[in-house]
Amino acid sequence: MVEDKAKTYGTRLPDRSKFEAKIQSVTYATALSSLHLPRSGRGYLSSFKIDHIAQAAIGLSALSAALVDTVRNESSLRAVEVHSGHASVEYRSNSLYTLNGERPRAELDPIGGLHETSDGYVRVHDALPNHRNGMLKLLNLSHDASRNKVAEAIGEWPKLELERAAYEVKLAVYALRTFAEWDALPQAKALPDCPNSLLRLCEGGSSGLPAHMLQNSDRCLRGLRVLELSRVIAAPVAGRTLAAHGADVLWVTPPNLPSLPALDVDTSRGKRTVKLDLNQRMDHAKLVELIQNCDVFLQSYRPGALVDKGFGPDDLVAINPNIIYANLSAFGTTGPWADRRGFDSLVQTCSGMNVSEATYFGNFEGEVARPLPCQALDHTSGYFLATGIAAAMYKRATEGGAWQVDVSLAGTMKYLRSLGQVVPLPGIGPANESVPDCYFEKRECGFGMLRAVRHAASIEGAEPGWDYMPKPLGSDEPQWL
Repeated sequence: MVEDKAKTYGTRLPDRSKFEAKIQSVTYATALSSLHLPRSGRGYLSSFKIDHIAQAAIGLSALSAALVDTVRNESSLRAVEVHSGHASVEYRSNSLYTLNGERPRAELDPIGGLHETSDGYVRVHDALPNHRNGMLKLLNLSHDASRNKVAEAIGEWPKLELERAAYEVKLAVYALRTFAEWDALPQAKALPDCPNSLLRLCEGGSSGLPAHMLQNSDRCLRGLRVLELSRVIAAPVAGRTLAAHGADVLWVTPPNLPSLPALDVDTSRGKRTVKLDLNQRMDHAKLVELIQNCDVFLQSYRPGALVDKGFGPDDLVAINPNIIYANLSAFGTTGPWADRRGFDSLVQTCSGMNVSEATYFGNFEGEVARPLPCQALDHTSGYFLATGIAAAMYKRATEGGAWQVDVSLAGTMKYLRSLGQVVPLPGIGPANESVPDCYFEKRECGFGMLRAVRHAASIEGAEPGWDYMPKPLGSDEPQWL
């Protein structure tokens, strides 16, 4: 979905050279014919079509990168291929890698998960210490309270009252809902039908690709400068995907937030990593300097967090009139929940997905909620975000201007739900089969020998891959290559 603050752009060709007009008309009309999606391997054990959306989302991100390449090389669109089995495996990349022969340890979840209330259930997110400590304070419990104590305290609350109280103190707790209950909410009605939106922030700016993208064309996005301010999975997957196509991704993390090593190892592939404290004048100024010379500002912090520090969309355009602002949110940019934080598991819970999934499995052993077999909303949103960024770069190259890309976990949920559901076949799913060695690569990294899932997309003559392997956060200098 493409919007413009001044006007709506339809199929109008930009007033550029005949070649650029030819490239645009050809790519718009024939792009999908260059995308090949062969079926291979088994799908997920789920009523939702996760294997279908995995293959399509990864394919679209690669196809969008290839579109940018047509502008740089003044060439036809390269062939893109994604095998369904490989795509499904990549959706579990964060749990399949080994480091020095050992699988990643699951993040501690001492009080999180599904809890019964006085009239239903809520899901508590506690992967981050501030969420865990805040929940204990809300429940009037000590910092070392047991999970049983937490369950007893939650059992005294009505589910919607606890959800509301948690929101008011900036915690991540959501009530378990059915599809019907979710559909009745104003927020459900506020979500657009398209999971990926592209908004033109301003006219002007220079068209064409920046000089630092014209020096080497071994990969479709070689030289694209991406500032990534993110945590957890979705936005880091977007940055990792752009890096696989040659982007210079500088992952900025604050020194005061805890690392998530089990996730960071997987999602930091291809990136350089720096630490900046935006509350410090020198670090704030350094980020402004980086923004002046970047192409993409990718962020996924809670709505408003970076606006308060002077890095909202309008601020970014004032610093860099050619910038692409890419935003990942939980519930979208409009509606009464637009300012709420959330995570994949919580959106699954509050939107009705978990109840529906349990129903399709016959409420096995009395289960009231069944999570998806992978973080499908996170991964899909990450690839949708990478797709939007590449599409915005193509628009910037052919039309100029600054652009905003918006993707939300709830919007991705709505789209996945729209694909329909099927009765799962018992015993079918990647979790029940060995993963072929050809889907993995082994590389030395800053923590030892890493064996991890390769990127599933293949592009003729511009194969994706990662130049950098994981290392401790903050290992690099805050400067562009």
